[in-house]
Amino acid sequence: MTSKRTKLQEDTYFRVLRLLQESPEMSQRDLAAAVGVSVGGMHYVLNALIEKGLIKLGNFTAAEDKRRYAYILTPRGIAEKAAITKRFLERKIEEYDALKAEIEALRDELGDDLVPHGTGRNG
Repeated sequence: MTSKRTKLQEDTYFRVLRLLQESPEMSQRDLAAAVGVSVGGMHYVLNALIEKGLIKLGNFTAAEDKRRYAYILTPRGIAEKAAITKRFLERKIEEYDALKAEIEALRDELGDDLVPHGTGRNG
């Protein structure tokens, strides 16, 4: 059984890898804002991804500030992103199915006449 902390960490890795695949030039600040973590937390995440060999640093040649970096997914990073994406999707489908079942149970408990308007039974 995977711990909740491990799942959250993997979700963060998934989101960061996904963002970097689309926009490798994103700054740590932009990544942190997009993922919902602190800049310090993002620094930690990026270092972990570099240590795991999933991303590498490259110079962002289009930037006037030559200290800017691009975070480039390695071939291993691309493969790991695919595996993480599959696990992420499986978890989200399980969460969705559980939520649908809970909504259906609440609707049954309230009865059809008490279900708010604009919400279909097949939700």
